[in-house]
Amino acid sequence: MPQTDTRADGRANTMIETWKNWEGQVADGFHLRQYLGGSERGPVFLTDYGEQKAAMKLIAADGQNADAQLGRWALAANLTHPHLLRVFQTGRCEVGGARMIYVVEECADEDLSQIIPQRALSPAEARDMLRPVLEALAYLYDKGLVHGHVKPANIMAVGERLKLSSDGIAAARDKRVEHGKPNAYDAPEVGTRGASAAGDVWSLGVTLVEVLTRHLPTWEWKGQEEPGLPKAIPAPFGDIALQCLRRDPQRRCTPAEIGARVDPDAPALGTETRPIAQPVVRAPKTQGPAKRPDEASPRPAVNARGVSPKRGYAIPAIAIGVVALVAFFAAEKLMRRGTGTSQEPAAVAAKQPTTKPKLKSSDTSPAAETIGAKRSVASDATPVIAAPAPKPVTESVAGKFAGGAVTHQVLPNVPQSALATIRGAVRVSVRVQVDASGKVARADLDSSGPSRYFANLALKAARDWQFAPAKVEGQDASSEWILRFQFAQDGTKVTPMEKVPT
Repeated sequence: MPQTDTRADGRANTMIETWKNWEGQVADGFHLRQYLGGSERGPVFLTDYGEQKAAMKLIAADGQNADAQLGRWALAANLTHPHLLRVFQTGRCEVGGARMIYVVEECADEDLSQIIPQRALSPAEARDMLRPVLEALAYLYDKGLVHGHVKPANIMAVGERLKLSSDGIAAARDKRVEHGKPNAYDAPEVGTRGASAAGDVWSLGVTLVEVLTRHLPTWEWKGQEEPGLPKAIPAPFGDIALQCLRRDPQRRCTPAEIGARVDPDAPALGTETRPIAQPVVRAPKTQGPAKRPDEASPRPAVNARGVSPKRGYAIPAIAIGVVALVAFFAAEKLMRRGTGTSQEPAAVAAKQPTTKPKLKSSDTSPAAETIGAKRSVASDATPVIAAPAPKPVTESVAGKFAGGAVTHQVLPNVPQSALATIRGAVRVSVRVQVDASGKVARADLDSSGPSRYFANLALKAARDWQFAPAKVEGQDASSEWILRFQFAQDGTKVTPMEKVPT
């Protein structure tokens, strides 16, 4: 059994104390507001980017390695994808007499590694976690890049989005990348061949096994046998994991093949989102970092992975959102499961030290995987199209039944990036039960259409509709309506139809 290196522990503790003393200092115009944790390479601090909270990662500047790392960060800063953590700014600074390089990036509220110690993901959650990860990887591969560090700690929830970390992205097989000691998620060939798309697929296979079973595959670095998997991995994930974990990189499946197995009806990977790259914006040092006009609203917490190599930077128990698993697919917040019921998602609450973390949700965006559809970025919201005062269409006329009317309609707020992925139209029907006061008592998907992402948006909007109640023999009565939503590139339409009793 390997022995613990107490000297290494002592050095780590000393560095942590040093880094904590940096709290309150200013680095290249950024205030180091709170120490969040770190790795052997350097600390991570909570800071601000304009009015938005951000994470500032610092690494010791050591010649050519620092130049290469800054180059990779600059590369990541010019990538824009709804499921990649955004890099705001990079540069050099001096803190506490130490020369450092830094990257300022989005805050994350939690990561998938925080969920695994509590419970395994359900098959539905695993299915819906995969799509945004696959979309992000396909986007990178299309540009000749690789992620290189796919693992639960790097699958993060940022506001209402599921995102992969970005600060390790590099060109495929970039020999300048320091991989360090291989970890449990690295493919066998990483040490000799460098990072590759096939290596990312291996890491995704390990991650998939772990999130479903809370155990890692078993295999020998120097052996030739294929990895052994824990028993009872639900279909189709067991077979997908086997195809990801082939020792021969040429025999591993591709993200496109995984996506086709997980959701055959979803658009092909790489065809859903074509974001435009944005340059790094330098923040004025005199007044702190400038806010970019397209930035999302501030998030309450930063995710980091801990001093232990197994965890990355440690995350303090602050402001970790808790979301009930209601309407699920990888459209943000580490996994939101679609149930088709009328229950509302639980409100986001601050996490206390004794609170058991729950899985962030993610609704599948058919393309951009933009969960929730709530974004504070005005420029990303698309106009909706709707008749000013829709009149219900009744299917039949029954005796002494007097139909109700729509008094308040709510249309889904869909990001333009998500609508841009639609070819033709996406149609979703929601059946709502209206009580005698005119309020929606229950909402269920009547026809979900081809996309669970848009179906969940329609379901959520339908719950907020209000009606003038129907009447039976002059008395207010409950009724049933079908709300038919149509999503297209030019906006969203809805047609209400009242179901008249016969």
